[in-house]
Amino acid sequence: MRELEEIMKQIEELRLSMVRIKDGKTTLTDQEVITASQMLDAVLNEYYKVLKSLVDKNKGV
Repeated sequence: MRELEEIMKQIEELRLSMVRIKDGKTTLTDQEVITASQMLDAVLNEYYKVLKSLVDKNKGV
């Protein structure tokens, strides 16, 4: 569970960073916004991977 908490903290930090970056841009297709979004996506994918492994482990899979 500690790993999930750390990932959730990362998600929130990246989300806030992306919002700050987006607020300074005129378009969501700005490369800096896209890069921030991709970084957040990668951490979200990791979160779901860890979550799935915990669920599978609890199911005995």
